[in-house]
Amino acid sequence: MKSHAAEQVEPAAVPELVAAAEQALPHQANALERARTFAEPLIVGETLETGENTLAHADAVAHILKQMGGSEAMQAASYLVYAAPHLNRPQEVIAKAFGESYAALAMETTKLVRVQQQAREAGDAAHPALDARAQTENVRKMLLAFSRDLRVVMLRLASRLQTLRYYAATRQSAPPGVAREALQVFAPLANRLGIWQVKWEMEDLAFRFLEPENYKRVARLLDEKRIEREEYVEQLRSRLASELQAQGVHAEVHGRPKHIYSIVRKMRGKSLDFEKVFDIRALRVIVPEVKDCYAALSWVHSRFTPLVEEFDDYIAKPKPNGYQSLHTIVRDEAGRAIEIQIRTRAMHEHAEHGVAAHWAYKEAGSRGYSGVSAAGEYDAKIAVLRQLLAWERDLSGSAEGLFEDRIYVLTPQASIVELPRGATPVDFAYTVHTSLGHRCRGARVDGAMVPLNKPLANGQTVEIVAAKEGGPSRDWLNAELGFLVSHRAKAKVRAWFNEQIRHETVARGREAVEKLLQREGKTAVKLDDLASQLGFKAAEDLFAVVGKDEFSLRNIEAVLKPAEPLLPQDEFLLLKKSRHAEGKAPRGGVLVVGVDSLLTQLAKCCKPAPPDAISGFVTRGKGVSIHRRDCSNFREMAAKAPERVIDVEWGTPKADGGAVYPVDVSVEAADRQGLLRDISEVFAKEKMNVVGVQTQSVRGTAWMTFTVEIADSAKLAKVLALVADVSGVRSARRR
Repeated sequence: MKSHAAEQVEPAAVPELVAAAEQALPHQANALERARTFAEPLIVGETLETGENTLAHADAVAHILKQMGGSEAMQAASYLVYAAPHLNRPQEVIAKAFGESYAALAMETTKLVRVQQQAREAGDAAHPALDARAQTENVRKMLLAFSRDLRVVMLRLASRLQTLRYYAATRQSAPPGVAREALQVFAPLANRLGIWQVKWEMEDLAFRFLEPENYKRVARLLDEKRIEREEYVEQLRSRLASELQAQGVHAEVHGRPKHIYSIVRKMRGKSLDFEKVFDIRALRVIVPEVKDCYAALSWVHSRFTPLVEEFDDYIAKPKPNGYQSLHTIVRDEAGRAIEIQIRTRAMHEHAEHGVAAHWAYKEAGSRGYSGVSAAGEYDAKIAVLRQLLAWERDLSGSAEGLFEDRIYVLTPQASIVELPRGATPVDFAYTVHTSLGHRCRGARVDGAMVPLNKPLANGQTVEIVAAKEGGPSRDWLNAELGFLVSHRAKAKVRAWFNEQIRHETVARGREAVEKLLQREGKTAVKLDDLASQLGFKAAEDLFAVVGKDEFSLRNIEAVLKPAEPLLPQDEFLLLKKSRHAEGKAPRGGVLVVGVDSLLTQLAKCCKPAPPDAISGFVTRGKGVSIHRRDCSNFREMAAKAPERVIDVEWGTPKADGGAVYPVDVSVEAADRQGLLRDISEVFAKEKMNVVGVQTQSVRGTAWMTFTVEIADSAKLAKVLALVADVSGVRSARRR
């Protein structure tokens, strides 16, 4: 609002107003007169943004509310809404003068006026049509969400209608934002509430401002034959009333006024020419009982030619919102179409007073002819809306909000953001953008800094103070601290921390792999190639499992080791012909492991031990490598170079039995406390020396590798059976 009396009035400056109001408390006698007296000195010299005098506007709003059936209390509130901005502490002053209910109503309506103005300005600045439609839908939601006291809706409807009337009376063009909001938000709401006259007038006025040429064209078409059409409808009305009376049916028959925007909607929605809009000529018949409805219908169909495809029986099959009536379209002898609605008095009252405010049908058409589904998200709330007029008469009562689980706040650019009730500035930041949520460090609500865990309220403007970079706080996930309500925001915060953990794990795994490569002298190896050899899509995936100890570095060592090189032909022949120590020559050309003078080594890949079946493989410069015959590495090398394979066997053990061999034992078990100790005790009791242990736990499963020294692998089977009996062990086997 623009004010020509800009100074705010201190509470002390209006003692006579407060005193006068207090005299009548608590019964609130003469509330309307007292409210006007209270507001007049504050707003009499003020003008609204439209140019209309504020007191004149409040007078007109009170009059519209009276016509709509609003109580004196609601009419009184229309003055307090405009007085509130001129009070230093309006909530306190109005509550003291008129009571908390009046104060809450005035303050809530004032706040909604401000929010709608901001939203409308943002909508005017939005060029893409989709953005404008989305903004309008949000304004609609917001209007309803503000209705903790549903009288706020009625006040806004009356005020917007008066604004449109003022522009029309002064021959000004209403701003597009005002007209569009009236057409797309307020008129459908009036329709939902069943306040038909407000709906039709608001639609026609808004359409007149938005599409002046089309409005004039249809108005001209209506006016060209208006007198003729009205005379015909009156003749038909009189004839129908008298003939039904003669049939014993006491009926009220009324002509139905036609509204320009309604005609345009039907012309556009059904692609009809003006003359083919059937209900340009229309009657409504109201009868006492249901049987009279069908009697009247029978008479109408016997006198005129009905269009069968246009007949609807909403009595036998009411609309989902409870609306009941018979709708038929007939043609007279001249072929002129007439729409006739027939209903009982109870059905008519039900429709006219809002209980059958079929918003979805009128917005989209029951057949969806305007391309929009007839079902709307507001349908679940219609029961509350139907009671609006009854509830507003109880000034002391307070109605709960239509969207008890949602609130609507604004960005600094006046875009509306929908949030769950109880949402905080952090929820708001994540709803606007994930990055803004991560970087959120503070918040201003309506210009004042607030804690990040302070719940937001409808209509507040929220501005986030953000760092250039950074992440969320772990405190935000602590439910007791109340930083987050939105499930989406919680998921975003958890995802951020999970990603940080992954980064740390990958870094740890990368460090371990790179150290291994340095030890093996393989720093030139490409990490992605190494990962591919090990079955991973990328090096990061390898680092991740290594960093979580879910993948042993020994697997990488095995890949890094080249196939054992072959001796040149001359060295191989020399080896075959070499002399052996006396008494230690191979029997039948078989190399005896541990006896022959030639260099032999036990392969680390399979760690053979007597009495394993073994074979030898001649290597370059390292003599003969001894493998178990079932070793996969040995089979692969033997397939590539069978000429390098030689027969070997175990030598006779020394009398003191001092020779021992390392073997690996793999154990899979359900992870538990004391598991490693219990398995180690088994090896100790069986006098097996454990020289190495590797363990890792993945999702409750423990994987263990024990390196034990044995003299005879045949004895290992007994020990493995004992290990398998340990509580939680699922398998124990030699690698």
